[in-house]
Amino acid sequence: MTDLWVFGYGSLMWRPGFEFEDSVRAKIFGAHRSLCVLSHTHRGTQQSPGLVLGLDRGGSCLGLAFRVAEEKGESVIDYLRERELDNRVYVEARRRVRIENQTEVDALMYVVDRRHPQYVGDMRRDRALTIVQRSHGHSGPNRDYVVNTALHLEKLGIRDPKLEWLARRLR
Repeated sequence: MTDLWVFGYGSLMWRPGFEFEDSVRAKIFGAHRSLCVLSHTHRGTQQSPGLVLGLDRGGSCLGLAFRVAEEKGESVIDYLRERELDNRVYVEARRRVRIENQTEVDALMYVVDRRHPQYVGDMRRDRALTIVQRSHGHSGPNRDYVVNTALHLEKLGIRDPKLEWLARRLR
């Protein structure tokens, strides 16, 4: 057994919810960060769904890789499964990520299931803005989710033009 690596590309970056030893910038190839998932619970409701991020196929994505001590790995996996798999819009996967020093590690991550009814794909910025502005769920306003993610990416020096555009209009 070895330490567990977890790749975060959205709210896991600024609210991981688990104990970790270290976090470093990381990049995955073959998938990108996208506001492509309707949220009926955390950032919206059935009547007024919000939008949350998914790791969707194609391109690449910069995020954070969290190193979790071996002895805490199973409890972190249990926590993440409860958090990320509650409605099955995400699929658990292990993929190679490249961390800061150009080393590649296998990391646990949650990718969007394009067959799930909550998957909406990449929508126009103005439509996404309308949805995010009006949505609020158990975890708070959808606006806070988008702005917090954009701010965290900015602090890390990670560019995401669509999130930046949305965050500017939501502030």
